[in-house]
Amino acid sequence: MHAADFLQNLAMVMMVAGVVTVLFRLAKQPVVLGYILAGWLLGPQTPLPVHLIENEEIIHTLGEIGIVFLLFSLGLEFNLRKIRQIGPTVFLVAPLETGIMFFLGLQLGRIMDWETMDCVYLGAIMMISSTTIITKTLTEMRLQKEKFAEVIFGILIAEDIIAILMIAALSGVGLSGEFALGPLLSTVGKLGAFLITLLIVGLLLAPRLLDYIGKFKSEETLLIAALGLCFGVSLLAIKLEYSVALGAFIIGAVIAESREIHLIERLIGPIRIMFSAVFFTAIGLLIDPVKIWQYIGPVLLLSAAIMTGKFIFCSFGSFIGGYDQKTSLKVGAGMSQIGEFSFIIAALGMEMGVISDHVYPIAVAVSAVTSTCTPYWIRLSDRIVDMHRRFAPQLWLNYLNTYSEWIQRLGRKKKDSAVRKMIRKIIIQLFVNVALVSGIFLFGAILYRNGIEWLNWFPESMGGAGSTLFGICLLAALPVLIAFFRKLQAFGMILSELAAPQRAQRSVRVASKALIANTVLFTGLIIIVVMILLLSSAFLPPAEILTALAVMGVALALALRRFFIRIYAKAQIALKETLTKEKIKKHRHSYDSENENHQVGSKPELPFDHAAIQTILISSL
Repeated sequence: MHAADFLQNLAMVMMVAGVVTVLFRLAKQPVVLGYILAGWLLGPQTPLPVHLIENEEIIHTLGEIGIVFLLFSLGLEFNLRKIRQIGPTVFLVAPLETGIMFFLGLQLGRIMDWETMDCVYLGAIMMISSTTIITKTLTEMRLQKEKFAEVIFGILIAEDIIAILMIAALSGVGLSGEFALGPLLSTVGKLGAFLITLLIVGLLLAPRLLDYIGKFKSEETLLIAALGLCFGVSLLAIKLEYSVALGAFIIGAVIAESREIHLIERLIGPIRIMFSAVFFTAIGLLIDPVKIWQYIGPVLLLSAAIMTGKFIFCSFGSFIGGYDQKTSLKVGAGMSQIGEFSFIIAALGMEMGVISDHVYPIAVAVSAVTSTCTPYWIRLSDRIVDMHRRFAPQLWLNYLNTYSEWIQRLGRKKKDSAVRKMIRKIIIQLFVNVALVSGIFLFGAILYRNGIEWLNWFPESMGGAGSTLFGICLLAALPVLIAFFRKLQAFGMILSELAAPQRAQRSVRVASKALIANTVLFTGLIIIVVMILLLSSAFLPPAEILTALAVMGVALALALRRFFIRIYAKAQIALKETLTKEKIKKHRHSYDSENENHQVGSKPELPFDHAAIQTILISSL
């Protein structure tokens, strides 16, 4: 690749994209469509007499970088604490409408006699609305502060999570070229362990690293460090056979917990805009108007299905979640399009060679149609509300109003007791510990598969690299396993206290509590042991070596129990501080240091007096 060719192609992209997006801004249309149009004008199907792009591979390579910056920026805006703020409604709406849209796309593909993987990818393409297009549309219409806009932004966060899971699942399923429930569940399970491990480790290290780098008061140093983390984790995701988009999004969400996030967002912004423009332009290069016209029927059918389906099911889900009729209908209207994630999913299928050539241009054309209609669809929702109120039976309207008021009153009540909250918290911690252990042994399996030479400490007669790797993974997992054991003890004792008969004789009550607590403890231990054996099956040592390593692990855990507990406790405290500390707002060209405000929540009181349980809870939580 010559430097002159690279510069020429990049110059053509930026100049044509600049002219077209100005025209789209004047026409009050989403500029994303302008980027796609610019790509079409530059591509092989251009109506211009001159072919301006000499080497399309360069633009596609830059487009891959655009995906990294696009997903990294979405991660920076994600902020894990927003999950608590947006409430449970969006996690009702998003799975409901994305699940139905996936099924709808699957069935429409079958009706059109598409191949199985084409149908699967079509369902995934129809699932996710466009964060970029919706945000730009609401901003241009000056509606971003309306109540329905806040609901939409919350649903988009939940959809982003679903999209990342879908991309990772399709990456795993696409390798086999088949869609089956077993491989999908296996992929999602491994993905969950990878995500939780990456999030926990990232939250412990990345924000502190960036906060430390921020003390140098150098924007250049901070930017390069953030970009290093971005591309490093993206590369890790590729090495683990996940999508580059997954790594970029996760590290962005982790960096969002740094106190330097406001400055990082400002520094990343111009780079993101440039490479995002290149990404959407690269999409436009693949547009073939002849092929789109050939499939104009599917384009119109899918556009109508997306606009109607998302409007109905997002509106229905929002109403069921407690929002009034007007807000719900506006939410449905605002969500009725597809965009960047659909392009990424379609591009993934093309790259892996598991979908037909016509799927990608159809997805682009459907996005163009639905995105253009979104502003008019939002404005039309007011008329739909008025018509519904005017012509619907009064009994039906009274029922809808009564339901909305009941849901809102229900949401204001504190339903959970202190014990239930404590049990829910322990269950979450147990799942996190299981995921961390899974992540450690999954990483060990990947190392073993890649044949790391320095692992050959044990001779082949004693298991070779497998025995070495299992021992290392077991040692790394010991702090988490000890924490899992302690939390399982606390969980069993709380359940035994609640479930044991209150009016029985003392001896019967003690026996019942012991039976329940021991059952919970042994069941949990069996589950974690079986899980470790399954995950490490590729590098499991011989039986005698496995027994020796297990005995050594137990002995080490007993001897260094307090040391491992301190390590886990410090990590837990550090993680809580990362997720609860206030961000320092950065001005445009200055670093202002402010005091950190740490909020310490009071522990709920247990409704029973049991010193053993209280001691375990205090030490384990």
